[in-house]
Amino acid sequence: MFELERLSASRGGELVLHELTATIEPGATAVLGPSGSGKSTLLRLLNRLADPDSGTVRFHGRDVRELDVLDLRRRVGLVPQLPAPLPGTVAENVRAGPALCGREADVARTLELAGLDPAYAERDSERLSVGEQQRLMLARALALEPDVLLLDEPTSALDEAARDGVERTIRGLVERPGTSTVLVTHDRAQARRLSQRTIELRAGRLAVGAAEPVASP
Repeated sequence: MFELERLSASRGGELVLHELTATIEPGATAVLGPSGSGKSTLLRLLNRLADPDSGTVRFHGRDVRELDVLDLRRRVGLVPQLPAPLPGTVAENVRAGPALCGREADVARTLELAGLDPAYAERDSERLSVGEQQRLMLARALALEPDVLLLDEPTSALDEAARDGVERTIRGLVERPGTSTVLVTHDRAQARRLSQRTIELRAGRLAVGAAEPVASP
């Protein structure tokens, strides 16, 4: 699905990825590593929220720089670490992305996929709990019907109960045919719960023996 060839990338003037070469297959992949290892930077390269200093990212065989960036981001959706809902109702949040593409969103179905009851549609997005807001971020990404969901530490800001709920939602997505996930996490146990294989980074490089399959979720 993604081919990473000799990627080097900087953030804040500091080199955080060092000639990284790896392959991300369809299905559920976790990018594992401690803070500062380059995980989130790698995720941003996959849908061109950033470009590498050098090297190439290919999506289904094509250099991502050759693709229309808005179409790429529709196909490769990002769920950020901290929820940031748009002002307005839950339904308005879900409809926002598809509307930019000239499409209608199936709000009820999308909310169900994201683990929210369709009755939430008319609620004020800013009055949801943090866990509910994170599910809304999942719904916003799913409304675009992406090929891949990029999940950037999606439970790091949540308490244990909310984390477990969001993990249940992600497991449901992982088991759903047709949608792949790339999960960034520093939590090895979470990587095992939510992925079929891992890529482990240490100081911006692929850890030796780190692209190993793990138990299916």
